[in-house]
Amino acid sequence: MSKKVAKNEEAPPKAEAKTEAPKKEEAKPQKVEKSAAPKAAAKKKEEKGVHALYKLEGDKVARLRPLCERCGPGYFMADHNDRYTCGHCSFTRYKRA
Repeated sequence: MSKKVAKNEEAPPKAEAKTEAPKKEEAKPQKVEKSAAPKAAAKKKEEKGVHALYKLEGDKVARLRPLCERCGPGYFMADHNDRYTCGHCSFTRYKRA
């Protein structure tokens, strides 16, 4: 099934095609280092994970986002500009203007 190259026939030169292509290292521009001080002073990072969903008030825990009406407890809705959306069932509740 596979073709064998006869001794009299020459195989196409594959090495020539590789030498013609430009090297990727030469095309990339040099990266400039930035200082970390302006980033830290500019804005505090938003909390991620569970810390963004709950708030402690004394001995009580308050939920910061609404729960999905279809899925029930444990499924928080994503907070968008004009709506809340459930990522599990795609239920959408619009905010009042």
